[in-house]
Amino acid sequence: MFGMLRSLWHYRHFVLSSIRNEFVSRFAQSKLGGAWMIINPLAQVAIYALILSNVISAKLPGVENNYAYAIYLMSGLLAWTLFNDITARCLNLFIENGSLMKKMRFPRITLPGIVVGSALFNNALLFISMLFIFALLGHQFTIAMYWLLPLTFILVAFALGLGLVLGIINVFVRDVGQAVPIVLQMWFWLTPIVYPLTIIPEEYRHWFDLNPMYPIVDAYHSVLLHGNMPDTDGLLMYVGVAVALLLLGLFMFRRASEEMVDVL
Repeated sequence: MFGMLRSLWHYRHFVLSSIRNEFVSRFAQSKLGGAWMIINPLAQVAIYALILSNVISAKLPGVENNYAYAIYLMSGLLAWTLFNDITARCLNLFIENGSLMKKMRFPRITLPGIVVGSALFNNALLFISMLFIFALLGHQFTIAMYWLLPLTFILVAFALGLGLVLGIINVFVRDVGQAVPIVLQMWFWLTPIVYPLTIIPEEYRHWFDLNPMYPIVDAYHSVLLHGNMPDTDGLLMYVGVAVALLLLGLFMFRRASEEMVDVL
C-alpha cells in the first residue's frame, strides 16, 4: 500500500494534468463550461424543493429557516454526489482505460487517483455554490462545518474502496457494470436524502442502520443543516467499514492488475 502511495506521489503531476485535461475536454464546446457541474445538482434540488418543500419542511424539527427542506436536500446531495461520482466512475475505470493499461507502463494506481481528484474538485465547486445559496436563504454558518473535512475523507475512502472492488469484478464479470447503476439508484432512494427519517414509521427506522450511507448523510445534515457536530458513535462503525473496504479494494487492485490487463 505504501508503495502505491509513493507511486501516486511521484506521478502527482501526471494526475493533476489529467484532471485538468479532463475538465477542459469535457466542457470544451460548452458556453457555460464547468458551471454545468453545479447547475445539474442544483436543478435537481429546485425540482424536489418545489414539489416536496411544503410537505416535508414540517417534518424537520428544530430548524427555524423557511427554506429548511432545500438546505436539508442540498446537504444530503453534497454527500451522495461525491459517493456516486467516485463509485460510478470506478465501475468502468479499468475497462475504459484498457488500451492505455496495455500500451503504457505507469503506476495504475494513478487511474483511481485521477477519479478521486476529479470528484473532489467537482464536489468543492458544488459546495462553494451551496454556501452561496445558503447565504441567500439566510442560513447561518457555524464552526461545525469544519467537520466536513474528516467527513469527506471518510466518504472518499468508502466510495473508493467500493468502487475499486466493483470495478475489478466488472472486468471479469461484465454483468456487474449493468447491475450496479440500478442498485445505486435504489440505494439513493433508500437513504434519507430527499425525505427525512422522521416520515418513516418508527418501527421500521432501525432498518436504516443497515444502510452504510445513512451515518455519513446524517452527519452532513447535522453539520450543514443543524450546525451541530455529527454523532461520533454512529460514525465509528462507518469509519471501520470504510477503512476495511478501502484496504480490500487496494489489495484486490494490487493482486489483479496484471490479470486485468490480460483480460482486457
